[in-house]
Amino acid sequence: MRRRQILRLAQGGLISAFTAGIIADAANSQTNSTLRLQWLGHLSFFISGDNVSFLTHPFRPAGCTAKLTSPTAKSDYILISSRLLDEGYLENLPKDTRVLSEPGSYNLKGINLQGITMDHDRIGGRRFGRNVAWRWKQSGIFILHLGGAAAPINASQRILMGRPDVLILPIGGNPQGTDPMQLKAYSPVEARAIVQELNPRIVIPTYYRTDKSSNSCQLASVDEFLALMPPDTVRKLEGSTLELNASSLPQTTVVRVLKS
Repeated sequence: MRRRQILRLAQGGLISAFTAGIIADAANSQTNSTLRLQWLGHLSFFISGDNVSFLTHPFRPAGCTAKLTSPTAKSDYILISSRLLDEGYLENLPKDTRVLSEPGSYNLKGINLQGITMDHDRIGGRRFGRNVAWRWKQSGIFILHLGGAAAPINASQRILMGRPDVLILPIGGNPQGTDPMQLKAYSPVEARAIVQELNPRIVIPTYYRTDKSSNSCQLASVDEFLALMPPDTVRKLEGSTLELNASSLPQTTVVRVLKS
């Protein structure tokens, strides 16, 4: 009898938690606030909306990021996908800011955030360990930042990711490359396959060679990825910031390229 009572209580708790998540997502989806995404270079973004701000993947300038400035924007939360210094460099940031680096579910000022475990490389994580992809809804817009992913998405990860409104996607890797940076992110061809699988509304490519990269940087350029996408879906923006409203999202996939 007691065992059955405990089971019922546990099931009730799970149902309540699941229901609370649905209600929170529904509330977020009805907001009219603007989502603002600013690319800070490499994998790093400053994302704000609904009076909450996230700084993602702060890095230490070196190699392919040598001519960039280390992100120092003050935010409510910091998201990182691994402890590698080009994806999680915290030295120049406020020590009291909450850093999220572990997979799992979080509720942050009414925003439901999901950290999804992935392999950081194509050999089961044996070289670079774990990568955490971050999924959340902010200003009514469903965001998925894949961090430095290089591995294919499996069935359980696919369910957790859903269909993103905004997909932040690393595209500059090379599985046959010799530079470690090439080995821990999708190649342009692999990135296109991820777009086809997830069917996002907006793709923001990241983690590629730019005019601020060092001469030795071996990452692919963004144009190598864009050449694989339908030309009429691609737009290169003049600045580093993209502002979005949930009521005016495209119905089919488009690519928006930001300046670092």
